[in-house]
Amino acid sequence: MIRMEAVTKRYPDGTVAVDGLSLEIPDRSITVLVGPSGCGKTTTLRMINRMVEPSEGSILLDGADIRQQPVNTLRQSMGYVIQNAGLFPHRTIVDNIATVPRLLGRGRQEARARARDLMERVGLDGSLARRYPYQLSGGQQQRVGVARALASDPPVLLMDEPFSAVDPVVRKGLQDELLRLQEDLGKTIVFVTHDIDEAVKIGTMVAVLRTGGRLAQFAPPAELLSDPADSFVEDFLGADRGIRRLSFFPSDGLDLLTSPVVAADAPAEQIAARTVADLPYLLVTDPEGRPLGWSEPGRLAAGGADAAGAGLLPYGRPFVAGRDSLRAALDCAVLSPTGWAVAVDPDGRVTGVASQQSIGEAIRGAHAAGRPEEPEAVR
Repeated sequence: MIRMEAVTKRYPDGTVAVDGLSLEIPDRSITVLVGPSGCGKTTTLRMINRMVEPSEGSILLDGADIRQQPVNTLRQSMGYVIQNAGLFPHRTIVDNIATVPRLLGRGRQEARARARDLMERVGLDGSLARRYPYQLSGGQQQRVGVARALASDPPVLLMDEPFSAVDPVVRKGLQDELLRLQEDLGKTIVFVTHDIDEAVKIGTMVAVLRTGGRLAQFAPPAELLSDPADSFVEDFLGADRGIRRLSFFPSDGLDLLTSPVVAADAPAEQIAARTVADLPYLLVTDPEGRPLGWSEPGRLAAGGADAAGAGLLPYGRPFVAGRDSLRAALDCAVLSPTGWAVAVDPDGRVTGVASQQSIGEAIRGAHAAGRPEEPEAVR
């Protein structure tokens, strides 16, 4: 555990970057520091590995003051990932990752073998090993940065806005990859971001800092969204924090209908039965049960769509029933041209559809049941 006790950082000109900060960062979790610019997030992070020395207070690692051990020894026990990866441009990818093992005395071949194993773990193709950083995309470079930070198998991983310089699609993929890695490795991760959505998605605990480096609230994401400590936290979370909170309610209680679902190669009498059932739309699937699109029942009965889905309305983005959250289901329904969300299993086969009304009922039921549990299953 990392414990910060009344830590203050005051610069010679009188500027206070962090003011009396006390935190207990639990082991094997992701603790996110979030807040507006100038609130001391990065300064706090750098004090943990003594890149910045605190002016007052103490930081304890597993009960021992970090000032009691040499700086180099301390930093070797902590991986460090920064924005834009910070890779050595003159070294290949495999040698970038192998840097720390080499510094710790491992042989070249052993260090490179470790680097190749980590490339696979973070989702990098082995064919990239001999390339240089400039030959990789921004997202690939960030994966290299994470692999390098993990190369010495440190118990603590410090991450300073590591995903902020990539586009939203790549950023989501990197966030998912981090959660997957954390599930496998169980590191103690301290993560700095200015993005509250990112904080809520990846954080086990979230520390909201005010300008001037004072702690406003330290809580699990679900509690943060449901019970902001004060108006500052409420304003920082934004007007749509209620929608964000739906991320912590699973979709396994949704009432899914299968009657609007029909295969494109279904017998004519089956399609006709659906047509007279007073359903406004039918969801057409391929023979394996994967969604193709929506059709008006009469049009489908008249042969208005072929097996490839021509002439169908798009089905939008489906959600995985039971694994994704009510927020994901609601988003799918809102974006659907029919107002119905398509539920699929992990293999992409349709398990049913959910109307906006049924999703609304599930949301009301979830709120009536009280505060949601932490989102391990949802994530």
